[in-house]
Amino acid sequence: MKNREPKPVRGKLLVSEPSLSDYYFNRSVVLLVEHNQKEGTIGLILNKPLNLRIMDVVKELPDNKFPLFFGGPVHPDRLFYLHTLGERIEGSVEIINGLYWGGDINAMKKLMDLNLVKCDEIRFFIGYSGWEPNQLDREMKENSWIVTQGDIPMIMSCDPDKLWRNIIKEMGSDYAIWANFPSDPVMN
Repeated sequence: MKNREPKPVRGKLLVSEPSLSDYYFNRSVVLLVEHNQKEGTIGLILNKPLNLRIMDVVKELPDNKFPLFFGGPVHPDRLFYLHTLGERIEGSVEIINGLYWGGDINAMKKLMDLNLVKCDEIRFFIGYSGWEPNQLDREMKENSWIVTQGDIPMIMSCDPDKLWRNIIKEMGSDYAIWANFPSDPVMN
């Protein structure tokens, strides 16, 4: 069984419980990029790709084929990004060892202009997931989320559509049945 973590902290993954039917968070995996009892929690949904490329939305970025993901319902008019480029992008915040959030957008654009960024090194999101102080704690008590550890290959996965299912399978027999259960049983 995959190790469940007792509390949400920066760098951990929130995996929605199979019974969570929320429109935005059903079968989602959220990377926590900030968790603070006084200010709240910020996360990015890792497994909700949009049918868009970053160049379709942000015209100032170089032409490229980088996919765009739905990060969450808060500020859907803003761009966020995770990357493994480290100090090459000044102002980045390290989430876990080797994985960073944000940083100087102009430095990132320059690296993209020079074709020094690969698709597996950066992931773009529209919007983010946010919780007010104590809101996530309440949701944890309601058994809406499982907290677990992730790693860079999992987080930057090229196959995000299977991410939730794969994590659920690793949770053991109590959860494995849900991995192949249709999200809408009526459609079975």
